[in-house]
Amino acid sequence: MNILVINSGSSSLKYQLYNMTDESVLAKGLVERIGMDSSILNHKPTGKQEVTEVSEILEHNTAIRKVLACLTDKEHGVISSIDEINAVGHRVVHGGEFFKASALVDADAKTKIRQLFDLAPLHNPAAMMGISATEVNMPGVPQVVVFDTAFHQTMPEKAYMYAIPRVLYNKYKVRRYGAHGTSHDFVSKAAAEFLDRPLEDLKIITCHIGNGASVTAVDGGLSIDTSMGMTPLEGLMMGTRSGDLDPAIVPYVMNKEELSVGEVNSMLNKHSGLLAISGVSSDMRDIIDGAEKGEPNSTLAFDMYEYRLRKYIGSYAAAMNGVDVIVFTAGVGENAAVLRAKVLNNLTFLGIELDAEANKVRSGDPRRISTAESKVQVLVVPTNEELVIARDTYRIVQGING
Repeated sequence: MNILVINSGSSSLKYQLYNMTDESVLAKGLVERIGMDSSILNHKPTGKQEVTEVSEILEHNTAIRKVLACLTDKEHGVISSIDEINAVGHRVVHGGEFFKASALVDADAKTKIRQLFDLAPLHNPAAMMGISATEVNMPGVPQVVVFDTAFHQTMPEKAYMYAIPRVLYNKYKVRRYGAHGTSHDFVSKAAAEFLDRPLEDLKIITCHIGNGASVTAVDGGLSIDTSMGMTPLEGLMMGTRSGDLDPAIVPYVMNKEELSVGEVNSMLNKHSGLLAISGVSSDMRDIIDGAEKGEPNSTLAFDMYEYRLRKYIGSYAAAMNGVDVIVFTAGVGENAAVLRAKVLNNLTFLGIELDAEANKVRSGDPRRISTAESKVQVLVVPTNEELVIARDTYRIVQGING
């Protein structure tokens, strides 16, 4: 069975085509600048030359049509017909309380996703554009939606409720939902497999550290707490997002600077975090480079980032009354050895012993970076959210096919 995985943004569309017989990637690619006359499609077929096409792509229907044309092209395609795609899996950021697991796309699912637009205004509408475009270009092909929030639906009420009037939860479902759930789910299971230990016996802290970042406490395979909140703004300091802050700052700054709701929202999401403190970049590579050169603002940005990450790890060890495994994943988590070292060398009270040489090694495979004597195992596990989506899609479609 071939599964097409789609991650649709408002002006972009990522895709991967999987052969689920061996979970191999037949092709992957990215369409950028949708809505412009100079859109870019970058297509990477496995074992063939990469193809880049610049053309006018004004909406997602055209983007999907061009992706399918690339996949079936005689020279750089990987299948002979669209009919060889058996199902499509979509990443959807917000499932609210409606979705505790991945689901088949039907009229009810689409209605519920639309009802959640307010909770993920940048993401859910874009996902619906991808779903609608797929329906137009691939009528009758089963579609599955996989939610970033679903993994965190096991959080207890004490973890997901905010200490604000309950009427806001009753009327508007204001609560913690978290994000990056497919990643936290994947790497926690991969860590248990790597260690050859039952997942249900482990207390794991997973650190998905990229431009967006979150930490999750996974107890026995279940998410019991996570750092992102009702939206992806809460929690860790990130590339351009503020993370945790005193809520009173918002009305104070709005009043002083005469900002609108939209302006303050943009400030906290797009102009804060590493970018704001360093004044240079939202990219951790640039921050580390600046800190190593002694630039004070980059040094402060790095120190703040590390400090907040370390605090969350410590708090989740307390939440689970212990920790067996800490996992680093995503772009920064997998590659920033200096950040991992700083965090772990400041967590020795947990019994962590870092293997400094192992920490420096780069690899595309799961690896251990703690010593044999370390009381807490520390792993770097490359994440694969697309594979999670493909697996869930395959499982659900297999179920409806009997």
